Amino acid sequence: MLVSHILKSKSDDGVVTLAPGSTVAQAAETLSARRIGAIIVSRDGREVAGIVSERDVVREIGRRGAACLADRVESLMTAQVTTCTRSDTADRVLELMTQGRFRHIPVVEAGQMVGLISIGDVVKARLADLQHEKDALEGMIRGA
Repeated sequence: MLVSHILKSKSDDGVVTLAPGSTVAQAAETLSARRIGAIIVSRDGREVAGIVSERDVVREIGRRGAACLADRVESLMTAQVTTCTRSDTADRVLELMTQGRFRHIPVVEAGQMVGLISIGDVVKARLADLQHEKDALEGMIRGA
């Protein structure tokens, strides 16, 4: 399965972004309110400047306490973001996520973000693929 298929299967809520000058508190509020695991940091909503996950926020609070909530999100974000394209396979994305130990990956084409997928999205797609293969094999066995 391709990333393009995964994006089509998702509800089109768009990608949640925050400006680099937003506070860590704003990021935490957005993560909580939207019930999401990561936010893309972007100046214009299209180019990826970084990514901040709920793990990043919790880790920093554990290290420095609540004082970090006043910091700018760009001080906490991962700036070297691994991305994928619509033509990448689900297996390739799972490989990237496993190697990099992250759960969200922006989909970028020609320098512009076109979506964001999570490990949950990829696992759901792989399970659908496996179910389809299982059904096809059972059909072949039955002669259907």
